[in-house]
Amino acid sequence: MAGHSQFKNIMHRKGRQDAARSKMFSKLAREITVAAKSGLPDPEMNPRLRLAVNNAKAQSMPKDNIERAIKKASGGDSENYEEVRYEGYGPAGVAVIVEALTDNRNRTASNIRSYFTKSGGSLGETGSVGFMFDHVGEIVYPASAGEPDAVLEAAILAGGDDVISDEENHVIITAFEDINEVSTALEESLGEPQSVKAIWRPQTNTPVDEEKAQSVMRLLDNLDDDDDVQNVYANYEVDEETMAKLSAA
Repeated sequence: MAGHSQFKNIMHRKGRQDAARSKMFSKLAREITVAAKSGLPDPEMNPRLRLAVNNAKAQSMPKDNIERAIKKASGGDSENYEEVRYEGYGPAGVAVIVEALTDNRNRTASNIRSYFTKSGGSLGETGSVGFMFDHVGEIVYPASAGEPDAVLEAAILAGGDDVISDEENHVIITAFEDINEVSTALEESLGEPQSVKAIWRPQTNTPVDEEKAQSVMRLLDNLDDDDDVQNVYANYEVDEETMAKLSAA
């Protein structure tokens, strides 16, 4: 196993407060509903639903909201969401993967294409950049869960593939098909994780300067703000000095 300090660039997350939190709850609820419709409405019998519910709890989503989202799946008036993945290139040739849940594929495709175009990038066909990423499981624990060596040992025993530790988190990477098995084993040794999810992890990163990084982040912000978009992944990488400037801006 090997760690590195650039993992935070893999998935773009924003730190806005009330509006972002409301939008996040909406997206979590949508994933719960879709997961419940894909199988049994019982988290113990539906691995995807269990992951969705656990992630909602980790983000402090109210219990009533979670239960409402599950019940919505069995209601005849619930929307029929379609899972769609979009891929393309952003500024500086940065590869981007967008996961969406939509009830109107034409609307979503049009919006996402416009975000790429306005950024100077281009939306490609499915698979156009996917080969540059690995679809894996990500299990996140706070740094307080244990010392890096102890977390590393627990991850090895649980069947994890990689661990990235820093001053804030321990991020454990697993094979996609092993997410539930590894996360269950880790709960016994480290307790409940902050989040457990499937992600797209870039095989290599594309270095960008400050100007291009701002353009990339603007694209990712626009994508993330779209109501139909669930997750956004990009393989850009910036050095620590540039990251500090961007964070202070």
